[in-house]
Amino acid sequence: MLMPSREKFRKVHRGNRRGIACRGNKVNFGDFGLKAMTGGWVTSRQIEAARVAINRHIKRRGKVWIRVFPHKPVTSKPAETRMGGGKGAPEMHVAVVKPGHVMFELGGIPEEIAREAFRLAGHKLPLKVSFTRRDEIV
Repeated sequence: MLMPSREKFRKVHRGNRRGIACRGNKVNFGDFGLKAMTGGWVTSRQIEAARVAINRHIKRRGKVWIRVFPHKPVTSKPAETRMGGGKGAPEMHVAVVKPGHVMFELGGIPEEIAREAFRLAGHKLPLKVSFTRRDEIV
């Protein structure tokens, strides 16, 4: 699973999830992309499950780019613990995804295979996603 090798601070604030993606909203590396239509947090387990689903469908043809990385630690307190006592311990890492962000890209395979691979990957993610392709600028 993906996680940062080291971080400056162990615990961070939740932050806000407003707005749309201004960066990472175009297909830059491959021919096709999986774009988030809603915002939210995507855990490292969900990213890995989507990656495995894509790789199993394309059978190691073409190339896959993962455009999200879980930098944000999320904490939680143990079950049946009384109130107070400070913030909980870090449990997992999440990637903050805004609407319009391209999360995965594929290159070197036909469109119908890429479309099906992204459909399977979309079922593993907690967001609404859509298929997008690179815009040919002539």
